[in-house]
Amino acid sequence: MYSRGIRGAITLSDNTKEEIKSATVELLNKMITENEVDIKDIAFAIFTLTDDLNADFPAKYARLECGFSDVPMMCYHELNVPNSLKMCLRVLLNINTEKKQNEIRHIYLKEASILRQDLK
Repeated sequence: MYSRGIRGAITLSDNTKEEIKSATVELLNKMITENEVDIKDIAFAIFTLTDDLNADFPAKYARLECGFSDVPMMCYHELNVPNSLKMCLRVLLNINTEKKQNEIRHIYLKEASILRQDLK
């Protein structure tokens, strides 16, 4: 078994609990589905939000809506770099898998797709 990282990001339209919930669930479900991840194989999850997003914790919705009840998780603010993408939620899932690194599918949704144009 190998330890692999799956990256993902999504932009939000508003700084609300409902928008953070919706974006978290959409992104995690896509990351899990595209990479055929079994929740029990997730070692940990790290969430970052740009400083304009603070209405709620994305980890809460991973736990309540996506079945991450036994997954260790942390939430942080993203580094505030001038002219960087705003209203963005990013995720790093560390998983245990037999997949090779080049078989991992990183997921960038909505305006966050500009962060990894090489993945289009």
